[in-house]
Amino acid sequence: MENTVNHIVYQGLLDLGIAENIAGQVQFALEVLVLILLCFLADKLAKKLFLRFIHSIAKRTKFLWDDILLEKKVFDRLAHLAPALVVQATAPFVFADFQDFIPFLIRITEAYMLAVALMVVISIFNTLDHYFKQTESLRDKPIDSYFQLARLITYFIGGVLVISKIFDKDPQGILAAMGALTAVSMLVFKDTILGFVASIQLSANDMIRVGDWVSMPKFGADGNVIKITLNTVKVQNWDKTISTIPTYSFVSDSFKNWRGMSEAGGRRIKRSVTLKSGSVKFCNETMVSRFKNFHLIKEYLNTRVQEIEDYNSEGSIDKNFLINGRHLTNIGVFRIYIESYLKNLKEIHPDLTLMVFQKEGNEHGVPLQVYCFTKTTDWSEYENIQSDIFDHLYAAAPQFDLEIYQHPSGGDFHSLIK
Repeated sequence: MENTVNHIVYQGLLDLGIAENIAGQVQFALEVLVLILLCFLADKLAKKLFLRFIHSIAKRTKFLWDDILLEKKVFDRLAHLAPALVVQATAPFVFADFQDFIPFLIRITEAYMLAVALMVVISIFNTLDHYFKQTESLRDKPIDSYFQLARLITYFIGGVLVISKIFDKDPQGILAAMGALTAVSMLVFKDTILGFVASIQLSANDMIRVGDWVSMPKFGADGNVIKITLNTVKVQNWDKTISTIPTYSFVSDSFKNWRGMSEAGGRRIKRSVTLKSGSVKFCNETMVSRFKNFHLIKEYLNTRVQEIEDYNSEGSIDKNFLINGRHLTNIGVFRIYIESYLKNLKEIHPDLTLMVFQKEGNEHGVPLQVYCFTKTTDWSEYENIQSDIFDHLYAAAPQFDLEIYQHPSGGDFHSLIK
């Protein structure tokens, strides 16, 4: 019947006055369009019916596996086999008048099916990777490395099979030819091959993108990525110079990508105020009364002083000596002041980490570490905010009877001589 249909189409074209050679080409084009339409309908129906069926089953089961398989789109990729099955079933009938074309079409279809199977296997690897990461006993294991190796081997084997199917060659022959070419290629195209492999790794792992701020001290690079090519990555430094770095260096060497900071919406401030250890002391009543005039810590002091007084009273502490019992210290009050000051600044991100803590003392004094994030990631605004904060802290320290440490200079010795 199909031959009859083909003959009717061909005869109809001839009746329209189209030449025989042109009519054959038009007939072939129409049959290709019909096959494409059938494949399109098969793909849509497979996704609509097959995936809906799979989703309904997954919702009814209590297993975690089927949900992860759906999330990793394993069944979505499996549905792409439908058009290939349609081609295999209908090609001998649709192209009955073009028998020489059918074997080639079948080979391409089989290669396509191998490619789909390859993607399904990769999706299953992604599913296993995700599942094992959720397992408590395997959470700290290098699961990614194992699955990256598995994916690489799968891509290699799948690629060889697809190529062998397209060209109708034995896979062993292709492997032998690849082995002979590999030694020569490694010598002649060493940099290109390294760059190509590195480009795949950078893309697959999303390590760098155009526009990322990267720092790579080994190459003197600190700025935005402006171009990524097969062999090189160009970075425009903040002084407007251009650093050209081999692509594979971003895989073989360490570098810092600041994209995470930009995506988080805040940039970290991590600086210390170093105080002279000799200026640290207990707070007497006069100091506490004065500190209560500082708006940011007034409420804290009222609560804290009452708590300390209750504790000392219960223990019958001798208050003539400040070392007895519990007492406020000027460095502790200053630490709370800094924390309150930062929390009240509109430029500081309220949802990211904010801490003020004392680091280990050293020969320079006692460092108070300020750790917080600004709301902006713009470099200029960030530096202005950071400078304003520490301008205030340096000026505020003497109000708590604390001294900022500084190495003595010639002027200091000169004043002592006088």
